[in-house]
Amino acid sequence: MDTTTLGQLQVSALGLGCMGMSEFYGAGDEAESVATVHAFLDAGGSFLDTADMYGPFTNEQLVGRAIAGRRDEVVLATKFGNERRPDGSWVRINGTPDYVRSACDASLQRLGVDVIDLYYQHRVDKTVPIEETVGAMAELVQAGKVKALGLSEASADTIRRAHAVHPISALQTEWSLWEREPEEKVVPVLRELGIGFVPYSPLGRGFLTGQFATPDDIPEGDYRRHAPRFQGENFTRNLQLVDRVKEIAAAKGCTPAQLALAWLLAQATDGLSVVPIPGTKKRSRLSENVGAVDVALTADDLQQLDALAPVGVAAGDRYADMAAIDA
Repeated sequence: MDTTTLGQLQVSALGLGCMGMSEFYGAGDEAESVATVHAFLDAGGSFLDTADMYGPFTNEQLVGRAIAGRRDEVVLATKFGNERRPDGSWVRINGTPDYVRSACDASLQRLGVDVIDLYYQHRVDKTVPIEETVGAMAELVQAGKVKALGLSEASADTIRRAHAVHPISALQTEWSLWEREPEEKVVPVLRELGIGFVPYSPLGRGFLTGQFATPDDIPEGDYRRHAPRFQGENFTRNLQLVDRVKEIAAAKGCTPAQLALAWLLAQATDGLSVVPIPGTKKRSRLSENVGAVDVALTADDLQQLDALAPVGVAAGDRYADMAAIDA
């Protein structure tokens, strides 16, 4: 697999999102999840993404077990800031310096590593100046516990303020054919400052793959059953976009997932690094996703997709509660 850079980090062109291996997308299978991580590394992938809140805490432990003995092949990213209790209950978004330090130490222990390659603030704590949070994160770099810093779901203004304290290597935010809002304000700032973009949910939480014909196709216990874009009229309207993506993919001889990922990879222009992190817990899906790096899109293809999926194309909010998003 080709590589690119996020700040000073050399990473694979595609990453692997590990969240669904432990929570949110129905029941998991640890043996298959570990096998999927190994298959990703065997395919030349290196960039793994987790967070302390996934599980909570159990996803970092799973990833730690999966990379044992292969640490030198991995660029490891994790996150702090969405504070949860061991029983899964919610505490708060926490960006206080003391919490930054304690969360990092806990993640290092669960992952079984000496250093985190990329450490993100998962959500911006609007009650704490970003300068204080990033200042504490910078101390982790100085202490050798973290190599590079990232933000997630941060606004253009927050990114500028954070970057003035310590270089930010990557922004992780939702970006896909059905979520193009970052292109208006955030992407220009990333290009200006030399910050990479790590799109999460690059397949629209699986919707863009075409696997859901009705809301009943979503498994029991899967949080998408309650997500606005998967409900009622929103679901029906969003299927129209998926149908067109499927048509274009068929004409290109690839799957809808591969087309959606190839479109994101093609956004890496004018000095912007783009490293999508499609999540999966199955080797079969992983193989499909990795195939996206071989899908070449022409200028006409990109123009067609841009016209098909403009900013605001998706019906419904990304989350039932958007208050946690820094805007």
